[in-house]
Amino acid sequence: MVTGPKGAFEPLSFTLTAGEQLYRVFSNRSGRPANAFNPGAGRRTRFAFFGDPKVPVLYAAQTEEAAVCETLLHDVPIDGGMLNHDDYGDKVMARLIAGRDLNLASFMGTGLRALKVEETDVTATPASSYGETVAWAEAAHAAGFDGIVWMSHRCNTDRAFVFFGDRVTDADLEIDIRFARVFELDPDRAWLSDFCAPLHVDVRW
Repeated sequence: MVTGPKGAFEPLSFTLTAGEQLYRVFSNRSGRPANAFNPGAGRRTRFAFFGDPKVPVLYAAQTEEAAVCETLLHDVPIDGGMLNHDDYGDKVMARLIAGRDLNLASFMGTGLRALKVEETDVTATPASSYGETVAWAEAAHAAGFDGIVWMSHRCNTDRAFVFFGDRVTDADLEIDIRFARVFELDPDRAWLSDFCAPLHVDVRW
């Protein structure tokens, strides 16, 4: 396990270009809009929280499927399991559109080699290591990046993202009003069930 950057921190950069689409699954209980950053509430995550005051963050994914895998299926065992209504009943999915080019630290592909680490050191660790992996986010923030991009560990054909809320504003991540999934509603619950079935995950209605 690599506990944090050693020596000079010189990651490769990745540009998320204006107009690219992202997907986000989140709880609608708070009443906050889909592009609202988490100001520092809740439990520790892979790349949050750090700083004093805490740097707000927003997680998103390249595809609908990756967004589900990184949230609703995050803690479901790889050999299968179930999603109870309490797990998804208050969850919704939104699509965001990058309003400008965003400069991200690349923690994927050759970006990992540039940092002399493996994905198992940073982006594919268990939750028990989040106290160490957050140091990589703090280093990326200190280096001036808008956020981080990596390959989703749970859907490794697609990218996952975290954005820093003191660099990226809600205006930089526009809500696409043409798209929404509300998993409490039958059509979107059916979509979720159909997606999860081949993954050996039973969505309980």
